[in-house]
Amino acid sequence: MKVIYKITYPNGKIYVGKDLTDSINYFGSAAHQAIAADFTREQRRDFKIRKEILWESEIATNEEVNSKELEFIRFFGSNDPTIGYNRWPKFKEK
Repeated sequence: MKVIYKITYPNGKIYVGKDLTDSINYFGSAAHQAIAADFTREQRRDFKIRKEILWESEIATNEEVNSKELEFIRFFGSNDPTIGYNRWPKFKEK
């Protein structure tokens, strides 16, 4: 199963990613520096995140999954640093 997921952090910021193997313990490859900068050492001591599956397919090609991931990043605006932790595609302020 291939999935697109959304991670929500305690500060409300999100990360949208894909997993081509549907691993239950995969939480993406968001830039850890960006996330770490948003939380104090004390906040890191008790840290909960939420992972939601937004879309799944047993038959989609990897290219279709890539396209779907981009669609959800744009839909949620998770590449806007004020909203999320996706750094691709590069956010362009309006």
